[in-house]
Formats: sequence, C-alpha cells, structure tokens
Amino acid sequence: MNWADNKKINIAILDLYEGYANQGMRCIREIINTWAEENHFDVHFDEFDVRLKEEVPDITYDIYISTGGPGSPLETIGSSWEKKYFHWLSSIEEWNENTSKTPKHVFFICHSFQLACRHYGIGNVCKRKSTSFGVFPVHKLEEGNDEVVFDGLKDPFYVVDSRDFQVIEPNYNRLREMGAKILAIEKNRPHVPYERAIMAVRFNEYFIGSQFHPEADAVGMKLHLLTEEKKATVIANHGEEKWKSMIEQLDDPEKILWTYSCVLPNFLNNAVGVLTEI
Repeated sequence: MNWADNKKINIAILDLYEGYANQGMRCIREIINTWAEENHFDVHFDEFDVRLKEEVPDITYDIYISTGGPGSPLETIGSSWEKKYFHWLSSIEEWNENTSKTPKHVFFICHSFQLACRHYGIGNVCKRKSTSFGVFPVHKLEEGNDEVVFDGLKDPFYVVDSRDFQVIEPNYNRLREMGAKILAIEKNRPHVPYERAIMAVRFNEYFIGSQFHPEADAVGMKLHLLTEEKKATVIANHGEEKWKSMIEQLDDPEKILWTYSCVLPNFLNNAVGVLTEI
C-alpha cells in the first residue's frame, strides 16, 4: 500500500460532545499526535461535530474514534443526527465486508459505546441509580486477557468513569450471532444488589469500544479537578472525600496514566498493523 510507504494515515474523530466543554477532545488529539510523533507517521485527522452540525465522515479515513458526550443515549432514538451516525456506521460495516479492501477500524468511547450497544442489541442500555464519577477498577474477562488493545494492562486496571447510564444484562445470543466478545466489566460491589455493567466490548474484528474513558490523562484531569469551579462541583455532587480520592489516584502512575498509555495507542497500533499486513 502506498500509505505504508510514506506512513501517511488519515483519522476521523467523531465529536459527540454537543458543544459542551470537555477534556476528551484535547486528550484524543494529544494521544494521536504523540503516537504519530513516536512512530514517525504522517498523520492527518479531522473532527466532525456529529450532534450540533450533523457531520459524519466519509469512508476515505483509515481509522475512526467516536467520543463520549452528555445526555441520554436513549432519548435520541430517531433523531436526525443519530440516523446519519448509524448510516455512517453501516457504510463502514459494508466496506469491511469486502475482503479485498483495506479494513477501517473504529473505537467507541462511553456515549458512543452505549449507542453502539443499543444499536446492535447486545445489552440493556439504561439509567444508573446514581452517577458514576471517579477513578475505578475494571476487571478483565477471559476474552479481555487475549485482547490486543488491552496489552500491558493489569487485572484489574483503573479507569476514569463519568456516566449516568450503563449497559447491563448482556444478550448472549446476539453476542454469539455477531461474534462479539465482552472484554471487561465493572468492579465487583457485593454490598449493593446491582448487576455489574459491561465496560468494554469487541464488537467485531475491527470495531471495539469501552464504557470508560481510555483517553483521560492524569495530568490534565488533575489540573481540571483543581480548578475552583470543578472542585466545587465535584464536592457538591459527590462529597469532598470523592474529590480527594480522585486527586490521590490520579497521582498513582499504576492507574490512570497506565491505562492512558495503553488502550488507545494499542488500538492505533493494531489498526496500523492490520493495514500494513493488507
């Protein structure tokens, strides 16, 4: 392939933040730029405002990353932007079904992950009893131990979680039908009678997603949490102990920094590895 000779890679970022201030876009940009620099790739990426401007990328990109975002993944059923989003997804599926073409890889983050799970019918997407916000352990399942995107992660590994919704009660018949695999689940909480959420899924050979935020960086998150406005918001909603705990865990190099340095870089490496083989 010509792109492999000059190491030129085109990436599309599907922005589902609906104009809300966030750290996710900055983190994704930084991961891509750092990865490109370390590997001496000529990387070009474009951003698409999916919800406000109803923008979606075409099929000329090599790799796609679909972000998290605010609001309910249930209340947008039938909306104009969501129809365009799933039409884009179908176009990537159709492309990948043609074995003579270079496959397109997609990573779904948090809100995008919930939309994908709802779209494929692999679990119950529903509202949580309370907001999940903080740094939490995530446990690999057997399939997660063999997942290349999880290479280098311990069990459990630690993630940034920020969501009001969840995916639970997996539809195993649908998972088998698709060839999909649940890779990781929520931390065990024996003191509460709630089913653990699905935290990561390999939908097919080229599609993968996580309910947590693999792009979250410890340094940026800490600076964000130390601002007076964000500190006051977290304390008001979750208590001062939660705020202190997050600051302490962000300083631990074995937690968020480790996940940040593994998941999306592994995804990009895997995508390029497959493209190189093609």
